Amino acid sequence: MGKLHAFFFTIFNIYKKLNSLQRLKETASMEIPIQSMIDINDGLHSQTPDESRSAKSNIIDNHNFSNGLHAWYANCCDAFLVSPSVEEPYNRHVVVKNRNEHWQGLEQDITTKVSPGFRYMVSARVGVSGECLEGEADVIATVKLEYPHAETKFLFIAKTTVAREKWENLEGAFMLSDMPERVVFYLEGPTPGVNLLIESVLVMCEDKTAPCIYTEEGNIILNPEFEDGVNNWTGRGCKITLHDSMANGKILPKSGKFFASTTERTQNWNGIQQDISGRIQRKLAYEVSAFVRIFGNNVTSSGVRATLWVQTPDSREQYIGIANAQATDSDWVQLQGKFLLNGSPSKVVIYLEGPPPGTDILLDGLMVKHAAKIPPSPPPVIENPDYGVNIITNSNLSDGTTNGWFPLGSCALSVMSGSPHILPPAARDTLGPHQRLSGSCIQTANRTQTWMGPAQMITDKVKLFVTYQVSAWVRLGPGATSPQNVNVALGVDSQWVNGGQVEINDAYRWHEICGSFRIEKQPAKVMVYIQGPAAGINFMLAGLQIFAVDRQARFKHLRRQTDKIRKRDVTLKFDSSDMHGTMVSVKQTRNSFPIGSCVSRTNIDNEDFVAFMVKNFNWAVFGNELKWYWTESQRGNLNYKDADELLKLCDDNNISARGHCIFWDVDNTHLLIWFLLHVSDLLANQFVPPDPLANQVLACFDQIIDPFLDNTVQDWVKNLNKTDLNTAVQNRLTSLLNRYKGRFKHYDVNNEMLHGSFYPNRLGPDTRANMFKTANQLDPSATLFVNDYHIEDGCDTRSTPEKYIAQILDLQQQGAPVGGIGIQGHIDSPVGPVVCSALDKLGALGLPIWFTELDVSSINEHIRADDLEVMFREIFAHPAVEGIMIWGFWELFMSRDNSHLVDAEGEINEAGSRFLQLKKEWLSHAHGYVDDQCEFKFRGFPGTYDIVIFADSKKTVKRFVVENGDQDLPFVVPIHS
Repeated sequence: MGKLHAFFFTIFNIYKKLNSLQRLKETASMEIPIQSMIDINDGLHSQTPDESRSAKSNIIDNHNFSNGLHAWYANCCDAFLVSPSVEEPYNRHVVVKNRNEHWQGLEQDITTKVSPGFRYMVSARVGVSGECLEGEADVIATVKLEYPHAETKFLFIAKTTVAREKWENLEGAFMLSDMPERVVFYLEGPTPGVNLLIESVLVMCEDKTAPCIYTEEGNIILNPEFEDGVNNWTGRGCKITLHDSMANGKILPKSGKFFASTTERTQNWNGIQQDISGRIQRKLAYEVSAFVRIFGNNVTSSGVRATLWVQTPDSREQYIGIANAQATDSDWVQLQGKFLLNGSPSKVVIYLEGPPPGTDILLDGLMVKHAAKIPPSPPPVIENPDYGVNIITNSNLSDGTTNGWFPLGSCALSVMSGSPHILPPAARDTLGPHQRLSGSCIQTANRTQTWMGPAQMITDKVKLFVTYQVSAWVRLGPGATSPQNVNVALGVDSQWVNGGQVEINDAYRWHEICGSFRIEKQPAKVMVYIQGPAAGINFMLAGLQIFAVDRQARFKHLRRQTDKIRKRDVTLKFDSSDMHGTMVSVKQTRNSFPIGSCVSRTNIDNEDFVAFMVKNFNWAVFGNELKWYWTESQRGNLNYKDADELLKLCDDNNISARGHCIFWDVDNTHLLIWFLLHVSDLLANQFVPPDPLANQVLACFDQIIDPFLDNTVQDWVKNLNKTDLNTAVQNRLTSLLNRYKGRFKHYDVNNEMLHGSFYPNRLGPDTRANMFKTANQLDPSATLFVNDYHIEDGCDTRSTPEKYIAQILDLQQQGAPVGGIGIQGHIDSPVGPVVCSALDKLGALGLPIWFTELDVSSINEHIRADDLEVMFREIFAHPAVEGIMIWGFWELFMSRDNSHLVDAEGEINEAGSRFLQLKKEWLSHAHGYVDDQCEFKFRGFPGTYDIVIFADSKKTVKRFVVENGDQDLPFVVPIHS
């Protein structure tokens, strides 16, 4: 069951992307409050509060103006300090004058000092003065509550009436029911023209027993070890009980004296919870840690999740997965995770859930604290990578023997002739001219298991952090009656790594297999082996190459290709004959090539995220907010609010948007059954030797497991009969396309049709084409895309370029107006020529290709940066590709771990820096002098330019735009306009 723990933990990490995170307002630590020490005094002079007793508890900075007006702000009026004198040592106070409205006064921002649910006592010493004062005037204490997407509220605290030359105490209390984006305390009230006098202000938390913000060691959880019983804890749909032991002493606390358990759970979501509203700061990363186990109901192992329930000021609800563990009934297991909140919700509750009803959750300690900053990973030191050198021994079988090879399992290996004499195309593209192969191959016979085949140990030859390309020829022996997968696999200790695979439908031809891999942790053992066909089917292997890839050498070629493909000649013509010899400087400010990112509704609550997005991307795609399961999770209840708000962000910032997606053809129920059938043996056998179908799942794990969690087809949709389902499909198209007509430039019509077939299975084979036709009729301005994954990397036999091409041609033959090809691009250890080969094949269709969901993943951010550069350079240098969308950039808001460009708290890492360097490289600049034809010529990327003209001791700046094209572009620069 140990592998199940890792399996479910991986599932949970991906689950996080489906739950949009909401914001919590910044809060700061406060000490335990004490009572105010302001004495009531009828005279104009009053006694100063006891500093030693009030300073720690008062949340007002500079409360008695001993530091002038520091921390205070006069709102639409003036304020000055009257300092004490020898005769009147306690008469330091502020005079607020030039007041034209009753609400004008002195204020202080206390956002980071207050929390919902706590009662705050207010005590201020105030007076009034001025020529306009007649008798008495009212002084009022107020709290202003500002919300990001709702009206500002004003909370009355207290009022007192003050006579001339008198000081009065203004006393009251307030409590926040939610946490606004900004909380401002201020004093106001007197009529216009009357001066407001303020001597001191104290605002203190009434709760004297519990800190309002942080507990010991920064843990925001109150009573985390249950030393105070179950105070601060409640049951979420169940009961909770305190224990010092259970099961006749067999279950003892992991640490401390007590632990808690849930009982009478009737739903998976029932568990133990704590309200943490106001105790966490927005835009800070938090780490979660707890020890959990389960008990009862004959369940020995189950997933336990830590979840946040978040309610926003506009009454939205979110459920955010933050940590996960596979718990057992035999011992305590540590649950760990990490999360960040973008904004300021009104309420936040953390709770445990997951096991089936009737099974108790046991909790021993829960910690939620600000996550420690992880230092950036250093660039790996790679000595003598031996680029292009095959690390396989006796690959060519030149001596006619299988020396260096051994059979994995009880199969038999022999050498035979008749294999190709040249390297497979992908290897030739990388290596260039190479020695001919011998024509000999290894035949594998007597196979009784799918994993049996030729193997070789390469432990001492593989170097960490080096990307290796895999290339080989393979062929089936006779006897196969159905398509067979052949896979180059690596056993890295107890883990399986996919080196590439191919599906073979005949026994007469040699087929190329290509792929790549990289190892980033020091292994004790690395074995490469070839496996996959069904038991009893022989296969042949020839010319297996595994070699380190020289990426920098490839980059030189790509730079030349980029200049040829992406730039164009531009001629600037000046409309003045006296411009000859004038110096000009041309600077590109924005490249028009589409580079976009995934964005989710919760992201736009973080102004730092928005700033990076707006500055660096000109396209956007919504993570979940346009998908059918999001916009109509319950039949007839449409939710376009999130998509509307994201689209407004795009419109406001001149960002084009892709519509992702109208439908999703992967039915998670069938896929989950398939997954469990083929992975159960894999989990039980410690991954090696693997089942090829399970290997295929694990190789594409992020994308395969997504549908389990996304619920890509809603339950209510699955339960419809054929007639009602067809109606629902038409309603979905009409509702979405009519609402946003002309606003989304692209639509992914039916996502991942190579990996699922829910709609054609239910509605017939013409359903997909009809979706395209109807979408085109409803919004002719939108380009309609197919969209799928693992097209470009050779790791998934269901989604090869050839199968993608066949699917597109079939759709077109049925009249579907397919206008673009989407490649998702969730890729590991990319090899440029392998990617380029797939693009060449797809490019033959003549349709624009977009990378729609690109991400790369590596623990080491320098390697991640290298992978990202490989993909961006290959894409940008290929003439068939017209846009790149990355699948997010902010840590904790990515579908894959270790793929972010910006850390959770806004720091750009090495991968992000590399991305910005590439964008800078793809901006053109030129300078020189206007020739005798009054022209200035340069070669540059399409986009927006500024031209600076230096003439007559003046500098003139004019803007122009270079459009796409491959001909010399003449552009007239008006000088006298």
